[in-house]
Amino acid sequence: MDPTVSLQLGVDRSSPVPLYFQLSQQLEAAIERGALTPGTLLGNEIELAGRLGLSRPTVRQAIQSLVDKGLLVRRRGVGTQVVHSQVKRPLELSSLYDDLEAAGQRPETRVLRNAVEPASAETAAALGIAEGDEVHVVERLRLAHGEPMAYLRNHIPSGLLALDTARLEATGLYRLMRGASITLHSARQSVGARAATADEGERLGEPAGAPLLTMQRTTFDDTGRAVEFGSHIYRASRYSFEFQLLVRP
Repeated sequence: MDPTVSLQLGVDRSSPVPLYFQLSQQLEAAIERGALTPGTLLGNEIELAGRLGLSRPTVRQAIQSLVDKGLLVRRRGVGTQVVHSQVKRPLELSSLYDDLEAAGQRPETRVLRNAVEPASAETAAALGIAEGDEVHVVERLRLAHGEPMAYLRNHIPSGLLALDTARLEATGLYRLMRGASITLHSARQSVGARAATADEGERLGEPAGAPLLTMQRTTFDDTGRAVEFGSHIYRASRYSFEFQLLVRP
């Protein structure tokens, strides 16, 4: 049975919003709320067009827009299939692990490096310590539904908390900090974008040159002490940041 039958799809022909966009928005909402789960095959485009009273090119354009967003994929001999929805992360002081878990994305962590080394000039400036002081360096690959989402590199002042690999793979860094009675209070953060190197693309399952989102964050506790300096990259095809903008009074 076509899974879109139960969605009660419909279009408003009196609306100035294009019909294909109305349909694509409804399908995208169904994917994000889990009504169309990853792996679900959509029904025949001709049948969907007939059910909604739309032309086949209109339905095809709606579906193609979701293919372009990475929410659907066309597989030869299989059909059009739902893939994982893009993670939309609000810009607030939260961890990727917590955000993925809250979105039902089943987060998983692979620790690639866990070591103590001298702080570089950049890291020392961010953490407010002397260059060459020891810092704990943790490099992780964060996955959702078994698919790479982000590469995370964090520097933590040495001796702040226990950071064994098993604990890092079991939960998020901020949860470990809260468990160590560290009260996270604020952060200074910058967001950017660039093309993936060959190594980054291989690590994240993207081709070299694919767009990546970047984030640098220095996090402070309630005493004003810097407790973490992170430098992260995210797959732009699977991840986005959300902003809430207010008019200045």
